[in-house]
Amino acid sequence: MFLTLFFICLLLGFVGKLAILAFKATWGIAKILLFIIFLPLVLVGLVLGGLLYIAFPILIICGIIALLCRE
Repeated sequence: MFLTLFFICLLLGFVGKLAILAFKATWGIAKILLFIIFLPLVLVGLVLGGLLYIAFPILIICGIIALLCRE
């Protein structure tokens, strides 16, 4: 239960960072759909499917990349 709540907190932070980055960089609609909608849905699907040990590293790597890509 704790890992799921921790995952949700990290996911919300990651999506928020990407949303801000998307609006600052004026990405195209396809890129926004891929990163803001599709990637979080895949991560949530992995968690619901019981693959939390795969979703966490993906989320952590994407979060680090989002932090490093500040504009």
